[in-house]
Amino acid sequence: MSESMEQELARLKAENEKLKAEKTKTKDMTFKVSQKGALSVYGMGRFPVTLYREQWERLLDKKDEILDFISANQAELKTKE
Repeated sequence: MSESMEQELARLKAENEKLKAEKTKTKDMTFKVSQKGALSVYGMGRFPVTLYREQWERLLDKKDEILDFISANQAELKTKE
Protein backbone atom coordinates (compact mmCIF):
# COMPACT_ATOMS: atom_id res chain seq x y z
CA MET A 1 0.00 0.00 0.00
CA SER A 2 1.34 3.42 -0.88
CA GLU A 3 2.14 5.98 1.76
CA SER A 4 -0.69 8.29 0.65
CA MET A 5 -3.21 5.43 0.93
CA GLU A 6 -1.92 4.58 4.41
CA GLN A 7 -2.27 8.21 5.43
CA GLU A 8 -5.80 8.33 4.03
CA LEU A 9 -6.70 5.10 5.85
CA ALA A 10 -5.33 6.49 9.12
CA ARG A 11 -7.28 9.73 8.60
CA LEU A 12 -10.51 7.83 7.92
CA LYS A 13 -10.02 5.61 10.96
CA ALA A 14 -9.47 8.67 13.16
CA GLU A 15 -12.54 10.37 11.69
CA ASN A 16 -14.61 7.23 12.28
CA GLU A 17 -13.54 7.04 15.93
CA LYS A 18 -14.34 10.73 16.39
CA LEU A 19 -17.83 10.25 14.94
CA LYS A 20 -18.45 7.23 17.19
CA ALA A 21 -17.40 9.23 20.25
CA GLU A 22 -19.64 12.17 19.30
CA LYS A 23 -22.59 9.86 18.69
CA THR A 24 -22.43 8.42 22.20
CA LYS A 25 -21.98 11.87 23.79
CA THR A 26 -24.85 13.62 22.05
CA LYS A 27 -27.40 10.83 22.06
CA ASP A 28 -30.41 12.79 23.19
CA MET A 29 -33.80 11.28 23.76
CA THR A 30 -36.42 12.12 21.18
CA PHE A 31 -40.16 11.51 21.20
CA LYS A 32 -42.56 10.46 18.48
CA VAL A 33 -46.23 9.52 18.27
CA SER A 34 -46.45 6.08 16.71
CA GLN A 35 -48.90 5.12 13.96
CA LYS A 36 -51.13 3.55 16.62
CA GLY A 37 -51.08 6.66 18.79
CA ALA A 38 -48.55 5.56 21.40
CA LEU A 39 -45.58 7.58 22.65
CA SER A 40 -42.21 6.24 21.54
CA VAL A 41 -39.01 7.38 23.24
CA TYR A 42 -35.86 7.04 21.14
CA GLY A 43 -32.28 7.25 22.39
CA MET A 44 -32.44 5.03 25.47
CA GLY A 45 -31.23 1.90 23.74
CA ARG A 46 -31.18 0.09 20.45
CA PHE A 47 -34.96 0.11 20.14
CA PRO A 48 -37.52 2.73 21.14
CA VAL A 49 -39.56 2.39 24.32
CA THR A 50 -43.20 2.64 23.28
CA LEU A 51 -46.15 2.89 25.65
CA TYR A 52 -49.64 4.34 25.39
CA ARG A 53 -50.45 7.55 27.26
CA GLU A 54 -52.15 5.75 30.16
CA GLN A 55 -49.13 3.47 30.57
CA TRP A 56 -46.73 6.43 30.67
CA GLU A 57 -48.97 8.17 33.21
CA ARG A 58 -49.07 5.06 35.44
CA LEU A 59 -45.31 4.68 35.17
CA LEU A 60 -44.64 8.34 35.93
CA ASP A 61 -47.01 8.19 38.91
CA LYS A 62 -44.62 5.59 40.35
CA LYS A 63 -41.52 7.75 39.82
CA ASP A 64 -40.65 8.02 43.52
CA GLU A 65 -41.14 4.28 44.06
CA ILE A 66 -38.95 3.49 41.05
CA LEU A 67 -36.17 5.79 42.30
CA ASP A 68 -36.42 4.27 45.79
CA PHE A 69 -36.21 0.78 44.29
CA ILE A 70 -33.15 1.77 42.26
CA SER A 71 -31.46 3.17 45.38
CA ALA A 72 -32.28 0.08 47.43
CA ASN A 73 -30.98 -2.27 44.72
CA GLN A 74 -27.97 -0.34 43.42
CA ALA A 75 -25.57 -3.20 44.14
CA GLU A 76 -27.54 -5.59 41.93
CA LEU A 77 -28.37 -3.19 39.11
CA LYS A 78 -25.98 -2.67 36.23
CA THR A 79 -25.40 0.50 34.26
CA LYS A 80 -24.99 0.75 30.52
CA GLU A 81 -22.57 3.41 29.35
